[in-house]
This record gives sequence, C-alpha cells and structure tokens, in this order.
Amino acid sequence: MDLQAEKVHLIQWLAEVNDLAVIKQIKALQKENQEQVSSFTTSEKSAIDQGLKSIEAGNVHTHESVMQSTKEKYPNLFK
Repeated sequence: MDLQAEKVHLIQWLAEVNDLAVIKQIKALQKENQEQVSSFTTSEKSAIDQGLKSIEAGNVHTHESVMQSTKEKYPNLFK
C-alpha cells in the first residue's frame, strides 16, 4: 500500500463529501486518534518510528513465512 497515494485518495474523497454526519464521524475519529497518539510514551513513539522505518526499508515477512518458521521451531504447538 502506498501511504501517500492513500492519503491523496482520502483527501479527494473528503473534498466531495456533502454529508455533515460523515464529517462529524471523521472528526470524532480524528479526535480519538489524537488522544491515542498523545497517550504514547516516548519509548513507544520511538518503537513505532523504528518499526515504520523498518517497513519502509523492506524488512517485512509474509504471514505464511512466519507461520512456517514458527511451525519448524515449535512443532509441538501445531499438533
């Protein structure tokens, strides 16, 4: 997923919304998100930033590869 493209898509969609109820829902979501972000500790914010940088660098694994490695390492959990 291209984050910047998704943001632009949402901005374009939002610019065309004419329903006040939808706008209020989005504002509530925004407020909730701001409250959650502001409640993170400095170390949590640092860990999130580190994780995002890792993703941008391509350091990701598929669900399937993680499950395969887990099954190989802990076969007794998959009986």
